[in-house]
Order: sequence, then C-alpha cells, then structure tokens
Amino acid sequence: MTGEPAVELGRVAVLSDIHGVLPALEAVLAEPEVAAAERIVLTGDITAGPQPAQVLDLLRRQGDRVLWIAGNADRELVEYRRGERDEIPDPIGPYAAAQLTNAQVEFLAARPKTLTLRVRGLGDVLFCHATPRDDEEVVLVDSRPDRWAEVFDGVADSVRTVVCGHTHMPYVRLAHGRLVINPGSVGMPYGRVGAHWCLLGPGADLRVTAYDIPHAIARLTSECAYADIADWADHFLNARATDADALRVFGPRDGRETAS
Repeated sequence: MTGEPAVELGRVAVLSDIHGVLPALEAVLAEPEVAAAERIVLTGDITAGPQPAQVLDLLRRQGDRVLWIAGNADRELVEYRRGERDEIPDPIGPYAAAQLTNAQVEFLAARPKTLTLRVRGLGDVLFCHATPRDDEEVVLVDSRPDRWAEVFDGVADSVRTVVCGHTHMPYVRLAHGRLVINPGSVGMPYGRVGAHWCLLGPGADLRVTAYDIPHAIARLTSECAYADIADWADHFLNARATDADALRVFGPRDGRETAS
C-alpha cells in the first residue's frame, strides 16, 4: 500500500474509469470544484479507450496535484505491449495499446494499485480500482456483508473510508462500519449519461458533469481511427447499457450465487 497518510487534505476530486474519453475528461477538469481541489485521485482504467495518449498527456499536464492508481484495463494494455499477453478482453484494447508511446507504457506500469490519504471529515481514505486486494474483483452496492468482509481483509483498522471504481456505477454505502464510495465512470457510464466523479471532504458528494454528447461522439468519430469508433462512442457516451444491465452481468461475479 502506498501513500501513507500525513497532511490532512480539505478537498479531493476522484475520477475513475476515464477509459480514454478525452471530451468527458476535459469537461470534468473544467469543473470549478475540480480545479480548486487540493488533489485529483484517479482510481484506474484511465487509458483503455479511443484517446489514451491524449488523456494521459492532459492529466500529466496537471502536475503533482494528480495522484494515480492503475486499473485492470491499464494493466492489460501494459501487458499486451510488453508481449505478456496475446489478447485483451475489451475489443478496443489492442487499438488503445498501440496508441501509447513506450514512455507512456512504462509510466502506466509504474502506477501503484492503492493509495491512502487523510481527508478532512473522512479520516484515512484508501483508494483502489476494484477492491483493496485485487484490480478485477467485483463488489456492488448490494453485495452481501460477507463479501465486503472478504475484500476488506488486511485493510488497516485506521481506514474508515474506501473509494473504488471498476463497475462504472456510482454509489455510497456502509459496510462493516466503513464508508464505501464508487464515483462511477467519467468516460463509460452505465445507466445515466454524463461524466461521473466524486468530491471528498468533509463528506462524499457524487457528481455528474453534463457535456455535449453528440459533439463528443462526432469528435471521437473524427479523431479516432478505431474501426468501430462510431458504434463504440454511441453506445458508451449515451449510456446504452443500463445500471440494471450492468448489475445482471456483474452480480454473479461478486460470489452471490455460490454463497450459502
């Protein structure tokens, strides 16, 4: 675990699952409260999408205010580029991997899996992509208590808030005395259009930034050479997959069907 808590931060903006959608990222970064936040934490899956290099460049221009966590999709791009895997489950993955420079690949490879910060009103906050122990595990707003106990195993008692991403659906819930926050997805939302994010300190405020979706789709279609970009952009930016659709797919992966 990296990022031992030290100075207490007042406001932290959390951006998850950008997935290489530059127009959505630009819209969120233009939010006054994001611009004013002391830190911006990225909880993974930053690059696997139509404009990965441009998204990385924009985020790196924000300087040390941005704190990075790698997600499973970022790891898959790195492994693919390094010849450690022959395929990527996400069809756009190979295209995205090819757009990155060698230096960008190495930058992604060096990103940590977790980060802990002290945030006003929330105490020690653990940030991760999927769960604190794994970048692909699934936990949902309605996951059973025993599942949360499993994924919290090994988390320091001082951590009373856990922020994760991965499932692209925003929620806040209590699990075994810990506040769990998922900001939703900036670039590939399920269930509701817009770029989803979260503002921490002293509470946890789920936010959604509206932006011009038709213009963004036209821009991606014009600027990205991925063969199926028009269909990809229409599906994800318009949130064609509902939250109910996503829960039906993800539900079995949180172990609920094998629980006694």
